Amino acid sequence: MSQLFDASRSLTSLEQDSTIIAVIEMSQAKWLVAAVVPGVERQPLKRLDADEAALLKLLHRWRNEASQAGRQIKRIVVAYEAGRDGFWLARWLRVHGVEAYVIHSASIAVSREHRRAKTDRLDTELLLRAFLGWLRGEKRHCSMVAIPTVEEEDARRPNRERGNLVTEQTRIVNQIKAILTRFGIRTFRPTLRKVEEKLEGLRTAEGAPLLENTRAELRRHLARLSVVREQIRAIEHSRLGKLATTPEKGPHAMVRLIARVLGVGVETADMLVNEVFSRRWRDRKAVARYAGLTGSPDESGKRRRERGLARAGNARVRCGMIQLAWRFLRFQKDSALAQWFQARTADGRGGTRKTMIVALARKLFIALWRLATTGEASDGIVLRPAS
Repeated sequence: MSQLFDASRSLTSLEQDSTIIAVIEMSQAKWLVAAVVPGVERQPLKRLDADEAALLKLLHRWRNEASQAGRQIKRIVVAYEAGRDGFWLARWLRVHGVEAYVIHSASIAVSREHRRAKTDRLDTELLLRAFLGWLRGEKRHCSMVAIPTVEEEDARRPNRERGNLVTEQTRIVNQIKAILTRFGIRTFRPTLRKVEEKLEGLRTAEGAPLLENTRAELRRHLARLSVVREQIRAIEHSRLGKLATTPEKGPHAMVRLIARVLGVGVETADMLVNEVFSRRWRDRKAVARYAGLTGSPDESGKRRRERGLARAGNARVRCGMIQLAWRFLRFQKDSALAQWFQARTADGRGGTRKTMIVALARKLFIALWRLATTGEASDGIVLRPAS
């Protein structure tokens, strides 16, 4: 198996007479496995329980059938769509000597008929056709997802968990405010210190105290809010502790470097490094495409138009970069990127600024990637002193 990897096509030559090619349509309880087995005229199709050992046994059985037909199997390749199960099966198969890939689900071209038939059997046929084209080295059949190591997946968990907790915190705060608004109370802030003491003194618009059931519900919401905020603080303190303990180790050095950029915090730096910058990328176009910060042109005949962002790739990174771009304009006003943005939005129109902020986010994203990987800072970007 070649050590090189290209998501758009295989770089290993395909010898189909000595290769078993299989795809898996996965669900929570059952797996449907389809394959092309050299020397076997039929295309095997087998439904299994969701069991990796049974899958490996099935692949070995097909290898024995090919051997009995006079074919020597040198390679077994398996692919399945990225989804709920993640990457554990691909890593497990590779440990057991099977070449495994994970297909990007959105890269599979499907029929545009209004009511096309959709079954697991038809889905495996579609996957198999796309996978065969990819193995032959032909582009545009499908794209593969880079399979992360367990350590890389684990490094992403704190930032993603914190994002979920922040969303939960916002939801609880909004629920508290909605309850109080029904009684004409609009100035109460649930995130203040000693909020439970302030709750006792609340009065409705008529001047009456809150009733018992409403007060009890608010206390339960505040208790949940306290737990969520404590968990957020625990994640943040743990991250800072790891950065202080091993400041020069791998991704930690990148995080500290990106966090030196004025306007970029440790949270944003950690997200960018563990989601994107710690991986190897072909070029700047691949980096921007992963975040979905590239356009989606629509051309047909004389028609030429842009449909806006492609919105493919990592939505977490895309959202974070657009927020960072607005913040960058406040803290890095003298940088070349900020001046580029100001020159192109001089007309003062809000629509122009909203369009150009995406372009700025793309340029900034590439600039930060270069800073993290090569240490090259863009013109005019101010860095904090190294701690």
